[in-house]
Amino acid sequence: MSPDPYIHAPQLRGRIADPQASFFRTFQPGDFDAALLAAGRPADWRYTDADREARRQAALSGRLQSDIWVFAYGSLMWDPAFVFAEVRRGRIAGYARRFCLSETYARGTPDAPGLMAGLDHGPDCDGLVFRIAAAVADLETEILWRREGVGPAYTPVFAPVVTGEGTVEALAFVADHAAPIIFPALTREEQVKLIATGVGALGSSREYLEKIAAQF
Repeated sequence: MSPDPYIHAPQLRGRIADPQASFFRTFQPGDFDAALLAAGRPADWRYTDADREARRQAALSGRLQSDIWVFAYGSLMWDPAFVFAEVRRGRIAGYARRFCLSETYARGTPDAPGLMAGLDHGPDCDGLVFRIAAAVADLETEILWRREGVGPAYTPVFAPVVTGEGTVEALAFVADHAAPIIFPALTREEQVKLIATGVGALGSSREYLEKIAAQF
């Protein structure tokens, strides 16, 4: 295998943040308890560290000794925070990018919620797929879970992703309709309004949408 992570996607060189410098690499869910409580989240907004780790181990059972591919459809496309050995363009069937994740802290507030993308059921979704090398899979997926598996929002699944270099089985985080922050039935007009007006601690919902478009 090539030591160059961008061998199959040279156009992305310089467009993906250095994982070692990412805010999400050292992010700890408990750091934001006070801020999220103030933003209206319930006291049990996140899983405990032990629960989150148990969920990660269950989802990755039998896989941590092998390379792990991760499908990215939102902010992971420009700021994965985990160290990756390879990145490709990819398409996942049976799912679609949908703006259904209500956001009242990172890209919105309780008075003016923002909106972020979730991977919901649909025809297909274009994105990026990253390969985490087996040697660092345990460490790097723990970093990933602190972000994508912090609380009720997503269900981790493994699904085939078609790339120009062949099909890979990748980990994807799919919107959980039972989670209180997932709003899958929003109209287009409601989505537009929330994206246009939501601004939070990490920036605006509009900026988030623009970054998704830029990666394509």
